[in-house]
Amino acid sequence: MTRKQIAALACEELEKIYPDVECSLVYDKPYELMFAARLAAQCTDARVNIVTKTLFVKYPDLEAFANADIAELEEDIKPCGFYHTKAKSLKEMAQQLINDFGGEVPQTMEELLTLSGIGRKTANLVMGDIFGKPAVVTDTHCIRITGRLGLTDNKEPAKVEKDLIKLLPPETSNHFCHQTVQFGRDICRARNPKCTECSLSYFCRYYAKNNKVR
Repeated sequence: MTRKQIAALACEELEKIYPDVECSLVYDKPYELMFAARLAAQCTDARVNIVTKTLFVKYPDLEAFANADIAELEEDIKPCGFYHTKAKSLKEMAQQLINDFGGEVPQTMEELLTLSGIGRKTANLVMGDIFGKPAVVTDTHCIRITGRLGLTDNKEPAKVEKDLIKLLPPETSNHFCHQTVQFGRDICRARNPKCTECSLSYFCRYYAKNNKVR
């Protein structure tokens, strides 16, 4: 079975399980998704949502973030960890969006990557969820699951993204990545994956290897 065929089967099976799955980060404005994603680095989405529930009320627009007292902002986001660098990123991003992009979130990968603290993972998330463009968000769940399925032999996010772009339909690639996140939480866990409950096991390289399937 080719990787393209495995990718097609994975898309089909995950669509059956999670047809309506969305990004678990809560936001109302486009820039809020970007800010929440920055806070989510090495932090759970659930914790980020708790923090942003009050954060986005206290700082209701980009101007508020741009003018924020950095020490106070650090305290506001402290539960998310790495609060010194994350607070610096939020303040700088707000200033960049105002000064360089007229207060709007840019729509290209090149422009998004100029923003403080934004890497390809967050840039892809914004392009896919905000602008509906083809995107591959290679978070830890996506990397683990696509590796176990045999869709990639890489671990580095940029390389996994490059591999998956060749295999996934552009119109569903972003949705597929959200599905892998939920699937990774529910079934294909990093430790003790629930292989016996997995509907993808019949074409999974990891399952075949660990169960001596020929």
